[in-house]
Amino acid sequence: MVSIVEPKRESSPSADGPIKSGMMDNEGFTAGKVNKPIVVSTWNYGMQANKAAWKILSTGGRALDAVETGVKVLEADRKIHSVGLGGIPDRDAHVTLDACIMDENSNIGAVAGLEYIAHPISVARRVMEKTPHWLLVGNGALQFALSQGFKKENLLTEESRKEWKKWLKKSLYKPKITIENHDTIGMIAMDVNGNLSGACSTSGLAYKMHGRVGDSAIIGAGLYVDNKVGAATATGHGEEVVRIAGSHLVVELMRQGKKPEAACRTAVERIMKLRKEKIMDIQVGFIAMNKKGEYGAYCLRSGFKYAVYDSKGPRLIDPEFAVK
Repeated sequence: MVSIVEPKRESSPSADGPIKSGMMDNEGFTAGKVNKPIVVSTWNYGMQANKAAWKILSTGGRALDAVETGVKVLEADRKIHSVGLGGIPDRDAHVTLDACIMDENSNIGAVAGLEYIAHPISVARRVMEKTPHWLLVGNGALQFALSQGFKKENLLTEESRKEWKKWLKKSLYKPKITIENHDTIGMIAMDVNGNLSGACSTSGLAYKMHGRVGDSAIIGAGLYVDNKVGAATATGHGEEVVRIAGSHLVVELMRQGKKPEAACRTAVERIMKLRKEKIMDIQVGFIAMNKKGEYGAYCLRSGFKYAVYDSKGPRLIDPEFAVK
């Protein structure tokens, strides 16, 4: 039987761990005040990405440059097996990458099923800025990347190959989304001019079917930005996020007046209503930011954390979740 967890509110953060949802400084906003610049990203490793993004934001740089730079830090990290170089492969030992990016002017770019290129987020930006299209896939995305000067390299590290060989012994496929296992980096930011941008990058579910694409390459699912309203990005099982056009839904709920956390919660609850008993095998989370720089998140089950960096410094937050 599914047990729904009611939101918990606490008066002050613990010094011994991540801040709990509901303790956030942004609850004390005064009328007209905007918390900018600010960057918010998914999972524990978002702290690393945010640090790089903050260097750009804190010196007056553009949000688009910040989110690309932040995501690239994780794409290049061999120790992170869910993004870029060193990503866990599909069942045929191919490391295939998905990414998308969106700026304050609703310009969009994405790649899906991209092999041999360590920085799909930068290729996605080139698609946005250098082509009349928004999405390139597979070999077409690779050929475009090479034409733009990106280096072709083997993305399957020895460590990831060893993990794949272990998996081959039984070839069981029941992915669980946790920080220890596999997932997406999603990042949204607001710069000193109040402009929003977002980026999303992943190597997808571990041992997925070759050719599978999740939500991270899909504008409106894995990422959405409306510079008049706010931005959102998703993490977890991409099929469930695509099912409800999740990030677009969160932004539209903020347009209707919901705070970021409440908008994220409504999106998660919609998945719960659609999927019913199947939610026991699913993890989905959303993070969001509005034009005031207020931020929030909500997820289906515990285990997900998100990172924030603003003028008050960096911090890791445990959001509320629905299923115990």
